[in-house]
Amino acid sequence: MARIVMKFGGTSVADLDRIQSVARRVAYQVLAGHEVAVVVSAMAGVTNQLVGYCQKLSPLHDAREYDAVVATGEQVTSGLLAIALQELGVEARSWQGWQIPLRTDGAHGKARIEAIDGEELIRRMRIGQVPVLAGFQGIGPDHRLTTLGRGGSDTSAVALAAALAADRCDIYTDVDGVYTTDPRIVPKARKLAKISYEEMLELASVGAKVLQTRSVELAMKQRVRVQVLSSFAEPTDDAIQGTLVVDEDEIVEKEIVSGIAYSRDEAKITVRRVPDRPGIAAAVFGPLSAANVNVDMIVQNVSADGTTDMTFTIGRADLARTQAILKAAHAEIGYADLLTDPDVAKISVVGVGMRSHAGVANTMFRTLAEKGINIQVITSSEIKVSVLVGAEYTELAVRALHTAYGLDAA
Repeated sequence: MARIVMKFGGTSVADLDRIQSVARRVAYQVLAGHEVAVVVSAMAGVTNQLVGYCQKLSPLHDAREYDAVVATGEQVTSGLLAIALQELGVEARSWQGWQIPLRTDGAHGKARIEAIDGEELIRRMRIGQVPVLAGFQGIGPDHRLTTLGRGGSDTSAVALAAALAADRCDIYTDVDGVYTTDPRIVPKARKLAKISYEEMLELASVGAKVLQTRSVELAMKQRVRVQVLSSFAEPTDDAIQGTLVVDEDEIVEKEIVSGIAYSRDEAKITVRRVPDRPGIAAAVFGPLSAANVNVDMIVQNVSADGTTDMTFTIGRADLARTQAILKAAHAEIGYADLLTDPDVAKISVVGVGMRSHAGVANTMFRTLAEKGINIQVITSSEIKVSVLVGAEYTELAVRALHTAYGLDAA
């Protein structure tokens, strides 16, 4: 029998009916003889509501009190699920992050996990009790409650699976696995039985919404087998229902391209006619880094007159802040003009097979050219090629590339 960590997101525990459905799914695994721990998110919409309360009272609120407020959503869900499990005859108990304890650093609102003591949880599981843990939260060095930021419940679940030496971490969402691309755009998208940590990390970082980047990073580091499943399907004890995220060595037949991802949350900035001298890149990107603005794709064009144009992408939500930062640094940088474009999309092709196959990028460029789609910026890594295109071409580009790489289901 296996030791399993089961994680349920907000849509899976959206109301009491859904919580009872989750309880039945957990009970199924317990009755099958498995040792089970559960991690839950807040009910759908609750965290956003709590965040709104904090922002309405004070836009510059105390981050420590913010954490105390927003973590209550998971606390409610964990207690309700424990009650639902007890009603089914399953011994269960809710746990908060500080009770385990799940220790984090002191970065309130975006804390990182430092250690988990899983000894007591393992003891409880061995005697048949199901720990139901509030995800997204821990305890900081000042003994105050902390939250883990975006994707925190997924990260909690993977970290817990590592601490408990679990056989796998099952993450239940509103989709039944990882697909070759978004099925809403490409109806012929295929569900993948397995995908490597590296591929999933790249897909998550360039727009795929199935798993959060931090949770995949942690799973890869700790070698935690993660399975993505639908909480809306009938419960089953099959080894694989959804998609397993595993080490590359477990995948026998490696696809050249495993998936096409896209992100519409990008904005492009061009800093025109910057003096071409040592230190100019630091002058442009240093203030952005200090303000925690994440810069993604970067292209530099040097002119014969001793100036250069720098084009880069950021998250669209950071556009106004980035403009303000660069305008404030105008005298130091000495640029001639600042151009912005929020109507762009990043399209990415990902696959571990790229390491041993030539021509992947050329196929991408040729396919987009045939559809009349202009490429604005290009970046690549060992297993990924990303391009920036006009936002209006997003769906056309995804469909064309999905077909070009032979990913369409028969």
